[in-house]
Amino acid sequence: MTLIGRRGELAAVAALLERAAAGTGGHLVLTGPPGVGKTALVEAAARLARERGMPVLRTTGARLAPPDQLLDTLTSHPGPHLLLADDIDRPDRPDRPDRPSQALLDLLAPLAAHLAPTATALLATAEDPVGLTPELRLRGLTEPEIATLAEGLPAEAAHAIWLLSAGLPGPALGLVRELAALDAPADAPIDAVVHLALTTPSRAAFLDLDAGLIRLLEEAAPRSPEPATRARLLARLARELLGDPSAGSRRRELIDEALSLARTAGSPGTVAEVLDSRLHALWDPAAAHERLATASEIVTLARRAGDAPAERRGLFWRFTALAELGDLGAAEAALTAYARAGELAGDAEAAVVVLARQSMLAAVRGRFEPAEQLAAEVAVRGRRAGLADTDRLVGTLRGGRAAIRGDFAALVEPWQALARRLPGHFFEATAARMLVECGRDTEAGLDLERLLPAVLAGSGPRWLGVLADLAVVASRVGDEASARALYEALHPYRGRLVVWGGANTITGPVDDYLGRLATRLGRLDTAVTHFDAAEALERRNGALPWLAHTLVARARALTARDAAADRARADADLAQARSIAERLAMDGLLAALVPPADEWRLSRDGDDWRLDAGEETVRLRDGRGMDYLRALLAAPGQEIAALDLVAGGAGLRAAGADPLLDAAARTAYRRRLDQLGERLDAADRAGDVEAAAAGQAERTALLAELRRATGLGGRPRTPSGEAERARVNATRTLWTTVRRIEAAAPLAGAHLRASLRTGRFFRYQPAPGGPARWRV
Repeated sequence: MTLIGRRGELAAVAALLERAAAGTGGHLVLTGPPGVGKTALVEAAARLARERGMPVLRTTGARLAPPDQLLDTLTSHPGPHLLLADDIDRPDRPDRPDRPSQALLDLLAPLAAHLAPTATALLATAEDPVGLTPELRLRGLTEPEIATLAEGLPAEAAHAIWLLSAGLPGPALGLVRELAALDAPADAPIDAVVHLALTTPSRAAFLDLDAGLIRLLEEAAPRSPEPATRARLLARLARELLGDPSAGSRRRELIDEALSLARTAGSPGTVAEVLDSRLHALWDPAAAHERLATASEIVTLARRAGDAPAERRGLFWRFTALAELGDLGAAEAALTAYARAGELAGDAEAAVVVLARQSMLAAVRGRFEPAEQLAAEVAVRGRRAGLADTDRLVGTLRGGRAAIRGDFAALVEPWQALARRLPGHFFEATAARMLVECGRDTEAGLDLERLLPAVLAGSGPRWLGVLADLAVVASRVGDEASARALYEALHPYRGRLVVWGGANTITGPVDDYLGRLATRLGRLDTAVTHFDAAEALERRNGALPWLAHTLVARARALTARDAAADRARADADLAQARSIAERLAMDGLLAALVPPADEWRLSRDGDDWRLDAGEETVRLRDGRGMDYLRALLAAPGQEIAALDLVAGGAGLRAAGADPLLDAAARTAYRRRLDQLGERLDAADRAGDVEAAAAGQAERTALLAELRRATGLGGRPRTPSGEAERARVNATRTLWTTVRRIEAAAPLAGAHLRASLRTGRFFRYQPAPGGPARWRV
């Protein structure tokens, strides 16, 4: 068979064989996507080799023998050979398509380097470049070349095939055979363009755009005046445009016209098909109840029309809507009905969809090992079924499971890469959440600022999840305006679950995220109410990992609220969260709940402060409260008068009735205390422990002298007005700082609240369970 459009590639293969025939071995690697024609070119090479009398050996990447064994085999047979190695970048584990076998490539490299004396020509194939030059990347065929391949078909049909196949000869030949097999009566010929536009599966993964299919649908729609067919074309076009964030108004116009045409045509099957496309094209997060009703209508219409695929799609929409509404038990029943319908029809794609959702649901309930086993099966069966987004789906399942367990570090780069590949769908939001979970607050905060305006104006199948991810970021590092805007955007969805797309990912109750935002906003009663609602939903659905995360978040809100019964309740929440995390091996969450380390540290971080308390780390804005806390932590067990805490500021004044220092002395003391404050800040930033200790010692001595001179040596007396103001202000400022710490680091906050004493005299008296020492 003559290979169309491969003259240059055949010449390169022939040259390789000629060198081998002359006694000099070498190699050539052919790369390109599936369907580009690698196999056909390899088979042509084998024919050329046999025509030259050269033996042909063939293997695959998964079965490639060690280099020394292959070399022994080749050298034991005199004369030139052709060795064919297919799919050298094939994964060594079929269940891990996201991990190409580097071991196979490592075997091939030394083999290629020692071929010259064996007079062997090695021809290998791979999907992607493997770095073994010379490599030849196969391109898609041009439209005239596809027309030659589709000889005998009308030019418009060849054009449609070229669009749909993206020039790949494998898919193009399949479409040629499909059109050749069509059997239509002479008086009712089939329009090949319309047929292909309606029946050819998209080659794009979810939210990717199949530009060729979209173009063909746009060309096919005007060709069909018949209402039902035109409705189907317009509906499919609207659905395929889902991946274009800028096409929202166009999708609505297309689907509205399609639905009107379908109802006019009166065909139940057509109406069912258009309704299914409408759910895809418009995908309004607020329309979960409407989705549920439409799903039932699709099932009813499809059964009347005898359209089993449409019925299955309706059943799947029912699963998605029930999951959104927070009823995972009913959703699983709908998924089971979908699975049985798919089994009866022998639908391989439906089987993969079911396995993926079962994997997700297992992870949500903390059954992580079965979840991984199901994800591995998705990998194998998805590739076998030819699903374009198999690798991404498997990565999403594994990433979701890692996030539930609190293992965030490895997830940042994959989400950032996906954001670069699919701009406009806010994958950056999930990357930002991973960043803040890993303690990379500055990067996450910048992403929040960049994304928030566009996200608040958006919609679509991922929108609610994006809001939830940004809510986590805003609750940790966002300003009050960001937290308030996200709270208002999420509030209409309270009582529901955060469902992404077709429910291949669910990331917990909306109320959990509302509770985090309310905590950030200081609405602590509201926060606890939201967390209570999230807990009830999680317990009802058996979602233990979600429950553990919610309990930790509620403990922070309770600690910050500090009502009479809150401390005991917060302790109980943390204890239960730890128990769940230990039993489910949620290592990431456990790391945030481990007992405190021997040493905790309060240090300057630029213009801010950084608190490191065991596994808890929090960045805090500078302010008087931080200065007071640092002074107390630097002198555990020692009483410091309220006036002493504020002595470094402009308010250092003794009571009028007490003996006074003269004005010059007071000015000198203030100036020296200011200088010492600056030196302490500089020492903290530089990490100079000795300089900080010396400065603190001098400051303590100056304050002691002030106490002696102003009558604050501890003798009983009625506090002056200045001392009372110092007590009130310092107490309020210090506890405000502690509440900020409690919201972000509940264990450290709880220890400080139990250890700090306020009044006329302040003291840090370490409570049990805290650090052995502080470094400040």
